[in-house]
Amino acid sequence: MKPIHLGALTLLGAIWGMSFIFIGVAVQDFGPLLMMELRVAIAVIILLIYTALFSRVPNVLSRWRDYLIAGTLNAALPFVLIAFAQLTLTASLAAILNSTTPLFTAIIAGIFTKEKLTPQKIVGAAMGIIGVGVLVGGSPLDLNGAFFLAVGASLGAAFLYGVGTVFVAEKFRGTKPMTNAIGQLLGASVALLIPAGFDIPSAMPSPLAIAALLALAALSTSFAYMLYFYLINTVGATRTATVTFLVPVFGSMWGILLLQDPFTVQMVVGMVIILLSVSLVLGLLKRSQKAQSVG
Repeated sequence: MKPIHLGALTLLGAIWGMSFIFIGVAVQDFGPLLMMELRVAIAVIILLIYTALFSRVPNVLSRWRDYLIAGTLNAALPFVLIAFAQLTLTASLAAILNSTTPLFTAIIAGIFTKEKLTPQKIVGAAMGIIGVGVLVGGSPLDLNGAFFLAVGASLGAAFLYGVGTVFVAEKFRGTKPMTNAIGQLLGASVALLIPAGFDIPSAMPSPLAIAALLALAALSTSFAYMLYFYLINTVGATRTATVTFLVPVFGSMWGILLLQDPFTVQMVVGMVIILLSVSLVLGLLKRSQKAQSVG
């Protein structure tokens, strides 16, 4: 990759890592459902304006059922689960747990598609389970029922991302990425519209919470999607997938610096094990060894 691509990849990891900070700040005032409805609604409006100005607004209504399903699986439900989890978990812990998404994606793809679930991927998934156990066991938070429910919500979000990724890959093969982005966000906005009406806060959110929500929608969703699709189009999906390794690192760093999140050595060990397991599932270690042997 050229320096501009490495810079874009690093920026994307930093922005998506920061999203856990924005969620942690905003969810306390807005609640999970309303916050995520506003996030996807604002983000899709920004993307629609962008496409209207610089290209052409895509036609997503002809496949509204598929986009409603994709938006529910790949945005609405996981977004809400992450927000719910961060009512209890630190941003650092939530970011690391979210990095298990490729593990679930590989398992689901191996079961429901023609993609093979190789021994390497099985070992990687097993390592991921061990890593989660080490990570959770090393958390500085109280290991009570609320904590484990929040961990389950985070892992549930990662699982749904895996299901959504496989669904989109099968249903929208060959569709332009920006069309999928707008279609999914629009579908998520529709899916959350009625539930969000039951989650209206009793008091006006603080200016800080409002700012965090706007940053989450504009920066961590709309702009991040554009950056993500730029990388996919220029360096490919596999190289872009390495952002998975940057998000938990940046998420933890932002949490420690900005929110004074506690961080233990055992959490670091758990994160390293999870990221190694992800590298096995993505086949990055194998590719790296081949590249070194060729060189």
